[in-house]
Amino acid sequence: MTHPQKPLADRIRPRKLEDLVGQDHLIGPGTVLGKALRSGNLFSVILWGPPGSGKTTLAKLIAQYTQNPFQSFSAVISGMKELREVVSGAEKVYRLTGKATILFVDEIHRFNKAQQDGFLPHVESGLIVLVGATTENPSFELIPPLLSRTRVLVLRPLEQDDLRMILTRALFDKESGLGELEVEMKPRAMEHLIDLSSGDARIALNNLEMAVNYVSPNQEGKRILDLEEIEKALSRKALPYDKDGEEHYNIISAFHKSLRGGDAQASLYWLYRMLMAGEDPLFICRRMIRFASEDIGLADARALQVALAAFEAWEKVGPPEAELALAEAAVYLSLAPKSNALYLAEKAVKAEIESSGAQPVPLHIRNAPTKLMKELGYARGYLYPHNYPGARVKQEYLPEKVRGKTFYRPSNRGFERELCKNMGAQKAQDKEEGETPER
Repeated sequence: MTHPQKPLADRIRPRKLEDLVGQDHLIGPGTVLGKALRSGNLFSVILWGPPGSGKTTLAKLIAQYTQNPFQSFSAVISGMKELREVVSGAEKVYRLTGKATILFVDEIHRFNKAQQDGFLPHVESGLIVLVGATTENPSFELIPPLLSRTRVLVLRPLEQDDLRMILTRALFDKESGLGELEVEMKPRAMEHLIDLSSGDARIALNNLEMAVNYVSPNQEGKRILDLEEIEKALSRKALPYDKDGEEHYNIISAFHKSLRGGDAQASLYWLYRMLMAGEDPLFICRRMIRFASEDIGLADARALQVALAAFEAWEKVGPPEAELALAEAAVYLSLAPKSNALYLAEKAVKAEIESSGAQPVPLHIRNAPTKLMKELGYARGYLYPHNYPGARVKQEYLPEKVRGKTFYRPSNRGFERELCKNMGAQKAQDKEEGETPER
C-alpha cells in the first residue's frame, strides 16, 4: 500500500482518464477535452461542479496527460504574492523548455475581480494554462474577460452508482486502497455510506476510511463492516428513507403540510428527518421556495427572501453550518401568515389565456419607437400615471375580451390585508372618475 499516511481519498485518486467516474460527458473519447488531452493539446478551462465531483482529480489528469509543469494553489489561502511567484517560475520554465505551466487554482471564485485580472495577460500570452475549479456559477463569480479566455466545463453530481463504484474500488485496491486489510462491507453499510456523502466522493471515502480504522479484525483477520459498525464509527444512525421511493414522498409531504398548517415543531422534525437520512438539502430548499410563493405569497413577501437565503447559504457554506439556515427558514415559513391567493391567480390567468388565446395588446399601451408605429396609433392616448394625483389614473391595461376579469384576490391575512385596502381604494377612485376618457 503506497503512502498509507495520506488520506484514502488522495491515495486512490484516478491516474488515467478512464478511471474518473461520473464525467464521461467531459472525458470520453469523442469529447473535446478527451481529444485534447489524448493528443497533448492544452487550453484553459474552468471546472464547475459540486464538492467531491472530481475537479481536482481532473486538473491533475490534465497535467499528467500533457506532461507540462504543474503548479497549484488555493484561492482560500493564496493571493497575488503567490501568483507572482508562480508566474516568475513559469517564465523560467518557458525560457528553458518552451512549455507553458499548468496553474490549478482551487476555489477560483474566491478571488476578487482585481485579483482575477492578474491572470489575464499570462493566460493570453500562453505562459500559463489556467485550470480553475469552482462550486459557484462562473457567470456570476468570474469576470467576463477571464471567461472569454477559458472554456467552462460542467461536472455532474455523482450518482449513487458512481459512489458505489468508487467505494468498491477503494475496498479492493491492494496497492493504494484498503485491499490488504481484507474488509468485507455489507450492502446496507455501503448504502448508508453513500447516503451520508450527499454525492461527495471525498466525504464517502473519508467516512469509509474512518469506519475501517474503527473496526478491529476478527479471528480470521477480516474487518466486517455492517450497518451497526458504520453507525458507531460515524456516530450517525441510519434512518429508514428511500430517496427514490414512497418514504421520500411521504416525508416531504409531511414537511409541506406541517409548514402549511403552521406547526413549527413538526416542520423542524420532518426537516431533520430528511437531512439526517441524507436527502439533498437543495431539494428541500427548492420545496421551501415554492411553498413561500404558493402558500404564503404576498401575505408575507419576506418569506420568499428567507427561503432563497437558505438555498444560498447551503450553496455557499454547506454542512453542517448551513443546516441551521434551513431550520430558520422552516420555522419562519411555518409561522408566517398564509395565503394561496397568488397560486389561485396563477391557475386563473393560465386558464384564461388557454381559453381566450393570444389577445392583442391595446394600442394605447403599445411601444411606439418609430414614426410608422405612431401613425398607426401606437401609444396614442396613453395616460402617464405620474402626471396624476397618487401616480394613478383610470385606464384600461387588459385586452378588450379580457376586461373586467379578476385573477388575484388577496386574502385578509398578513400584508395582503393592506393590499386589499389598496385595491379597494383603487376601485373607489375608478368609480369616482367614471368611464375612461375616449382615446
